[in-house]
Amino acid sequence: MTTAIQLTDEAEQRIDFLVAQTGRSKAYYLREIIDRGLEDMEDYYLAAEVLQRVRSGAEPTYSVREVRRTLGLDD
Repeated sequence: MTTAIQLTDEAEQRIDFLVAQTGRSKAYYLREIIDRGLEDMEDYYLAAEVLQRVRSGAEPTYSVREVRRTLGLDD
């Protein structure tokens, strides 16, 4: 899939610097940036969704005492 994006001049220069210093392709760095950034965004937005459910009471929560008892760690 081909996707076009417009980078800021600063971002373009920083990527070009990496390319020049390492010999890797610009495409390599763009894929890396997207893959790592996507993982961070998934973590953030999915966690924010869970937090919203917890705050609204839609997501169950458990105390440490309940978890320890359920797992049999209080023996």
